Amino acid sequence: MKLFCIPYAGGSEVIYYKWKRYLNSSIYLEPIELKGRGKRFNEDFYENLEEAVEDILGNIKDNILYDEYAIYGHSMGSLLAYELYYKINKENLRLPKHIFFSGYKPPSIPRKERQIYLLPDDEFIKEVIELGGTPQEVEESKEMLQLFTPILRSDFKMLDKYIYKKKKDKIKCDISVLYGKEDDITLEDLLEWKNHGDKGFKVYNFEGNHFFINTNVENITKIINTVLAN
Repeated sequence: MKLFCIPYAGGSEVIYYKWKRYLNSSIYLEPIELKGRGKRFNEDFYENLEEAVEDILGNIKDNILYDEYAIYGHSMGSLLAYELYYKINKENLRLPKHIFFSGYKPPSIPRKERQIYLLPDDEFIKEVIELGGTPQEVEESKEMLQLFTPILRSDFKMLDKYIYKKKKDKIKCDISVLYGKEDDITLEDLLEWKNHGDKGFKVYNFEGNHFFINTNVENITKIINTVLAN
């Protein structure tokens, strides 16, 4: 079983590295590296979310032809996972066994956030830091902020310009929804994910805010092991 993990805005594949020591040996971790960060730092950013989905599928296509797999996405990664599923389905490829939507309300519920990617650097950085999840060493380093700002701006541009289109078919695999108790996403909104699928559906909550994913590694991987390794 392969587990493809898609990062949140501004994140790279490294946010999932610590999961390796906790995942069942039958689950092979496949963190996704997006353009413009990590080992793909020199590649141009995506113009839109569709381009990102196309790129992700191109990179995992050979790995999903014959092997069972699941997808985990946090925040922006959840939206990418959602659109990736429909891209996979459209191309008549093997569908995932399970999708974990983490820290994100269904795309059918419009984003209320204003388009912060258009703000000047100082204001933009302030808004991003207020969202939480920015490592302290990044917040305190002007050089690192300058490095991360273009990545974050590109990711928020993808989110802000995304236009939801209702899908003809529902998701044909089991769905898990994960969220932090202190996040500002309501349980009512999260339960809307159920209307996007016609298989199994379960919701899990964790201590923490929107970035609970960084402080609940053992608890999250325990759930993944239970769901995928049985």
